[in-house]
Amino acid sequence: MAVVVGEHLNIADVVAVARERAQVALSSRARERMARSREVVERIVRDGRTIYGITTGVGELAGVRISVDQSAQLQVNIVRSHSAGVGDPLPEEVVRAMMVLRAHALALGYSGIREAAVELLLAMLNRGVHPVIPAQGSVGASGDLAPLAHLALALIGEGEVRLEGRTVPAARAMAEVRLHPVVLQPKEGMALINGTQMMTGCGALAVFDARALAACADIAGALTCEALHGLVDAFDPRLHEVRPHPGQGRSAANLRRLLSGSEAPGGSQAPVKVQDAYALRCMPQVHGACRDAIEYTAQVVEIEINSATDNPLIFPDEDRVISGGNFHGQPVALALDVLAIAVSELAGIAERRIERLVNPHLSGLPAFLTQDSGLHSGLMLAQYTAAALVSENKVLSHPASVDSIPTSANQEDHVSMGAAAARKALQVVRHTQQVLGIELLCGAQALDLRRPLRQGAGTRPAYDTVRRAVPKLEADRVLAPDLAAAGELVRSGAVLRAVEQTIGELA
Repeated sequence: MAVVVGEHLNIADVVAVARERAQVALSSRARERMARSREVVERIVRDGRTIYGITTGVGELAGVRISVDQSAQLQVNIVRSHSAGVGDPLPEEVVRAMMVLRAHALALGYSGIREAAVELLLAMLNRGVHPVIPAQGSVGASGDLAPLAHLALALIGEGEVRLEGRTVPAARAMAEVRLHPVVLQPKEGMALINGTQMMTGCGALAVFDARALAACADIAGALTCEALHGLVDAFDPRLHEVRPHPGQGRSAANLRRLLSGSEAPGGSQAPVKVQDAYALRCMPQVHGACRDAIEYTAQVVEIEINSATDNPLIFPDEDRVISGGNFHGQPVALALDVLAIAVSELAGIAERRIERLVNPHLSGLPAFLTQDSGLHSGLMLAQYTAAALVSENKVLSHPASVDSIPTSANQEDHVSMGAAAARKALQVVRHTQQVLGIELLCGAQALDLRRPLRQGAGTRPAYDTVRRAVPKLEADRVLAPDLAAAGELVRSGAVLRAVEQTIGELA
């Protein structure tokens, strides 16, 4: 079933288009809304009214009057001049997310763009024509100007695109798939490049993955808890009912279900102890706080997905054109900084659990989870790798949104840096997926050294999934492939699916 653009999209819709190449279609009501707002633009041009970005220059050049005859050329010039990105190209999934979000924002009917331009954008998505968009160059103030300009450049048959694994000129790719570039009309260049779709597209993908990471953190933590004979009293519902943060309660409930039936926590093999270290005992509190932060970000991203972020905006019912600042990325920038911090914390506490697994003074297990330590280093370096990623996350978690640098001759004197926040958040998510993969790998190895042991209802399918991908470490071998395979179990959702197929959906 196609994702319908122009009504209401959610994060899952964006991910379906970005990663699963779901087809997209334009709603009939969106066509009507766009036609009505377009009529306002054409009337402005006919009447010669002075409206920002339609009959004036942009930014600091807003005071420069543009003649009616030059208005269409202005739009092409805007797209070309703003295509100033640098750096590596954005990943295909981010580009696809940007494309569907830009089409959706335009289809809301406040931008004054013609239906033909939006239909071309959707056709490019459906036929796999993806603009090459450099990752750097947006300060997130008048939206993601440079990235969106590179997107718009492909619509007019300029710049480069990716098609079937090849980088080719946009005009040639359009001809191959039997599409025709759009000829921009007044207001359309502005409509295409004003908006927050790069940061929001990255944000939708990051939130989707972060939600899965929160569940995987509970799974990996439960596996470690089992291997270290952790005490399940810390997950007692009575504790969490008297401090009722939503995420904390959900995480505690997950841990109880995952460990249900396990004989390890507090079992006959367990050492006598009163309580565990924080990395075990406080999993609900830490994981839960991260969950709540992720949900805050999700709420902001979903609002932004369905927002009109162009400038100026057109309100056809009142025949009004209002210039404002809906393109400013501050709401998204702040939320994505929070997301990076929250996901970084999931990795941070996981690394502390990894340390407890490999450290014989803390685990009661052979050093570095190998039977013949000294001759073999076992999983010593797995913890190093986790530590390196966690430390890098700490740097990446410095908020981008507290920074600002003026642009456009100080006309745009406060910017959000939302694009930087978005790219950092995605990187933190990737690092944390790998750290949790390492914890799962170490937890499975530790459980092998605890045999025989009856595992919990949820920890057993997690262990089995790890072991199908990575065999038990009997003697030293190159660890990089094992770590990569373990990270992929988290990234792909394989571990989460295996657990939920056995015990049902986690909270």
